[in-house]
Amino acid sequence: VQVVESGGGLVQAGDSLRLSCVSSGRTFRNYGMGWFRQAPGKERDFVASINWNGYNTNYADSVEGRFTISRDNAQNTVYLQMNSLKPEDTALYYCAGGRGASAYTDFDYWGQGTQVTVSS
Repeated sequence: VQVVESGGGLVQAGDSLRLSCVSSGRTFRNYGMGWFRQAPGKERDFVASINWNGYNTNYADSVEGRFTISRDNAQNTVYLQMNSLKPEDTALYYCAGGRGASAYTDFDYWGQGTQVTVSS
């Protein structure tokens, strides 16, 4: 199973950015997907997750109301729309493939990450 993120970049506070993640090697529509992030010197943290059909999502408190996770099963792609970005959102963002179909599944497959930097 491969997971490849894209869409990171350097933006200013208040801007928006959309991350994309393409997964291959298994039946994408059968599994939950998630986004995590890791800031310099910190542990990797959960950001958002989505169940197999996109009807159930879960967010970290720090991004609730600003970030939206979605998926397109026809394109084997999961997205993270990030609005009202803050400098504290600066991190390496990872996409992860779930072990099961739920938004609350464990995650077994990880991408290499895409860097998001938010300047003040």
